[in-house]
Amino acid sequence: MIEQQENSPLHGLKLETMLTELVDFYDWEILYASLRLACFKTNPNMLACLKFLKNIEWARERVENFYLYRFKRMPKGDTAHFELKPRERGFANGIVPRKPQALTIELIEEMRAKSSAGYEAIKQNKDRARFSKDKPRAQDSYAQNTRSGGNRSQPSQDPNNPWGK
Repeated sequence: MIEQQENSPLHGLKLETMLTELVDFYDWEILYASLRLACFKTNPNMLACLKFLKNIEWARERVENFYLYRFKRMPKGDTAHFELKPRERGFANGIVPRKPQALTIELIEEMRAKSSAGYEAIKQNKDRARFSKDKPRAQDSYAQNTRSGGNRSQPSQDPNNPWGK
């Protein structure tokens, strides 16, 4: 019985082909503005970028994510989906890539500002929750480490068992 291959735009795609498609559509300047990888800014050429991306896994994954979700505009999955590396992710059958998202430097800066504002709002909400006066606090470090109730076993009085177990 033949197993059905999961739908993935990255399956069988070489890094060079992916990078060529991205550079042809977006150009080096847009790629640097959106991905913030120095190989796209300082002396950008195909050989240097390929060498960098083949050696640096996190950078390659960032480019693959960009390819999947900005260039091919595949639907984003749940958190379990994002725990996998981009090449291991699959999509439901019948989902086909859409037209690439048109990006400009101004649009990228807008998206980055919106994202950082959302991040700051989440961070402030977490800080407020952490310093909220509604939750009870322990008075000292000893109180945090004590067990509640009298369920603690009594130490052994056996001289052959110094650990009390």
